[in-house]
Amino acid sequence: MNFSDILLHRRVRLATVLLGTTLLAGCAVGPNYHQPAAPKLHGYTTSRLPNSTASTSGAGGTAQHLVIGQKIAGEWWTLYHSKPLDALIRKALGNNPSLESAQYTLLAARDTARAAEGGFFPSISGSFQAERVRSGLGTTSLGSAGAGLTYSLRNASVAVSYAPDVFGGTRRQVESLHAQAEQQRFALEATYLSLTANIVTASVTEASLTAQIEATERIIRAEKGLLDILDRQVALGGIPETNAITQRTQLAQTEATLPPLRKQLAQTRDQLAAYEGVPPSRFHAADFTLADLALPESLPVSLPSALVRQRPDIREAAAVLHQDTAQVGVATANMLPQITLSAGIGHEALDGQALFAPQTLLWNLAAGITQPFFEGGTLFYKRRAAVATMKAAAETYENTVVLAFQNVADALEALHYDAIALAADTAAEHDAQRSLNLIERQFRLGGVPYTSVLTAEQTYESAVITRIKATAQRYADTAALFQALGGGWWHRHDVKKQVETCCGVLP
Repeated sequence: MNFSDILLHRRVRLATVLLGTTLLAGCAVGPNYHQPAAPKLHGYTTSRLPNSTASTSGAGGTAQHLVIGQKIAGEWWTLYHSKPLDALIRKALGNNPSLESAQYTLLAARDTARAAEGGFFPSISGSFQAERVRSGLGTTSLGSAGAGLTYSLRNASVAVSYAPDVFGGTRRQVESLHAQAEQQRFALEATYLSLTANIVTASVTEASLTAQIEATERIIRAEKGLLDILDRQVALGGIPETNAITQRTQLAQTEATLPPLRKQLAQTRDQLAAYEGVPPSRFHAADFTLADLALPESLPVSLPSALVRQRPDIREAAAVLHQDTAQVGVATANMLPQITLSAGIGHEALDGQALFAPQTLLWNLAAGITQPFFEGGTLFYKRRAAVATMKAAAETYENTVVLAFQNVADALEALHYDAIALAADTAAEHDAQRSLNLIERQFRLGGVPYTSVLTAEQTYESAVITRIKATAQRYADTAALFQALGGGWWHRHDVKKQVETCCGVLP
């Protein structure tokens, strides 16, 4: 058998070993991940809520209908029919740094998983080395004898190494990294949902505060008018001074409520600027008013079995559980034998022209197996820690599901009682309006003093403020329901194109 036959024979044996280890790699140690089953529930609340809420006249008084299983719009905020709100959210989605950070965190996680997939394939590298050597007495490595010989040595070689994934440790690691990328995918959706819901809530808060400030200013004008009348009556001796002092105190108390409202309004606009991704000094969006918003009338309510697929936080917790489950397999595989195969072929010669001649051929084949026997308990306790982490992730997932169902139940109950509260506050406002109209007619006929008119006007404006708060709360809780149901992200594509296709050889 000549040299070429021996080389061919060994290559066949190496191929056989590789094939055998590949077949053995069909199983992976450790538990297989299974998506936890959805809770078998038929509703969210203890008692059945009506399918529609109460309706009242005026802004925000429309009845809202709950539709089981209705599709949740991907851009659910457009149901408020507010062009300023739509424009603000578009700018925020394009500029918000938190959203951009989540996009690139997802890219990093996906590319880390792609990098780990390289462990499935042999590693091949090539090298070329040229050196100038001067040897002492004796014989060179190439058989030349002499004293003080100077010569050039050239080496060109290719090396191949491969670690067969016999027990699935590499596959479990790749599985874990893909689950981590899935976690970041839903972290992105959670950021997207939180940002849009916060913008809607802040816009409603701004509209509410603007209306409250206007109503408070009207109350202050009425109280100042009443105080002027009382001061004149005190000067004429018609009433005791204590009446004017009492009214002055009331005016001061009402004026004291105005700065906190203006402070909250300014801070709300600063918050909207941050959501848009710009400093407050560069935020120039128009002021929101309640007239800019329409209350969504048809509200979707997802089936409980669908909620676990829709909520980004639940999907994120499931991905963490998947990741930790795969890590148990990684820790188990590390306790088992590790096999490595390597081969190299190259040429070494003194003359560059003879570098690739048959007589300068060098090659090697190697196989090794390592079985840990004693690691001081390191591998054992690492695996036990991985199992404990997996069980903790399972409990965290269950808790996330429970909190999600609570979140939806809270939103549904809030909308139900918001409608009742708004109906009562609207009725109180109407009664105060009728009382004011009646007292104004009596004043024109001389039946009551003007102070009664001003007092009735104060009562009416106070009722207006209460109704404004109730209206805004209903708008905000409507947004909370869309957020609790997941916000319809599955009807959008929120991952940027550069994250999907990035990045080639160079960014």
